[in-house]
Amino acid sequence: MDEPADPTLTSPGPTLGVVGGGQLGRMLGEAAGPLGVEVVVSDPTPDCPARPVVRDQVVGDFDDEATIRELAERADVLTYEIELADPDALRRVADETGTPVHPDPGTLRTIQDKLVQNRAFADAGIPIPEFRRVDDAEDLRTAGEELGWPVMLKARSGGYDGRGNFPVSGPDEVEAAVEEIGGPALAEAFVEFERELAVIGVRGAAERRTFPVTETVHREEILRESVSPARTDEATRTRAREVARDVLDEMDGRGVYGIELFEHEGEILVNEVAPRPHNSGHWTIEGCHTSQFEEHVRAVLGWPLGSTDRRAPTVSANVLGDVDEPEPAELRNVRRALAEPRLSLHWYGKREVRPLRKMGHVTAVAGDEEDVEDLLERTRTVRDALTFRTG
Repeated sequence: MDEPADPTLTSPGPTLGVVGGGQLGRMLGEAAGPLGVEVVVSDPTPDCPARPVVRDQVVGDFDDEATIRELAERADVLTYEIELADPDALRRVADETGTPVHPDPGTLRTIQDKLVQNRAFADAGIPIPEFRRVDDAEDLRTAGEELGWPVMLKARSGGYDGRGNFPVSGPDEVEAAVEEIGGPALAEAFVEFERELAVIGVRGAAERRTFPVTETVHREEILRESVSPARTDEATRTRAREVARDVLDEMDGRGVYGIELFEHEGEILVNEVAPRPHNSGHWTIEGCHTSQFEEHVRAVLGWPLGSTDRRAPTVSANVLGDVDEPEPAELRNVRRALAEPRLSLHWYGKREVRPLRKMGHVTAVAGDEEDVEDLLERTRTVRDALTFRTG
């Protein structure tokens, strides 16, 4: 690893180009400003959620090479906040413009295909659920017989927020599952986990760090709450950070990585990895001395990393669309959230609310006499009062 740069602050400062201008791009822009770093994003949606807090937006598809090139020509470093970016286009643009990309496009290529990702982790000795390649219904039947029913069928590419994951209980569900996935997939042994955990890892120029282990609470395959510290024993938390560091060893390029894990019978298994800031790390904005977003900005620029220590127990809860059909976004009952002690409301600026769409989040930091259970209950109460419904 290289030594981190010794930044010289100027006005204007360095420019970070971000492929993707959703809520992650928005929060990257919010974190970059105090460091004197300007941000330009690319996104196909005009006036995307990040636009109000960044220098500018290039309108274009995530995988459009001309759009990426325009972004690179305006930036000192490129990064991405969505896995839909084209790694080959990123590589060509970086080579031709001299604008580096972090994390490395090769890492993005690996992560985009869950089968390639699992094989890489298995070859490195990183613990993951047992898996099989699935190209058709017969492959899935064989996988179920070998792994034991039920299995989790996953699309090899394009899945997120539970999309692309399909539990299959037995042979009678095979045909429907393959049709639902609609393309290349893999089957994983179904893990009856005690809890789901996450670690935000960081690769800098000369150092690697991990944030405290977080417990993630999902419903309908969508993250609902993040709880830190995770409600498990210290030995499990230590093991989770060890596995996360092993994952970082297999990644190329600087930046933040969201590492999702299962706790299963005293062991830690890797579920998925995202080479970008992650929903499970939103709690770090208020809960840690340096947020995952600031760490990502520092890391991709090659600057020294900040402290990843937690300030206090912290819970974050997602604000999801509670409507039946898409409609203009108007969040109601906001007063309670704004008045709640040690609670912060984050609004992503999306113009349209859809069923279960991530529209924002709330984060609560514990007071002196407040434990994690109390904090979680308080956070849920505030979050559940927020609604997009009129009735």
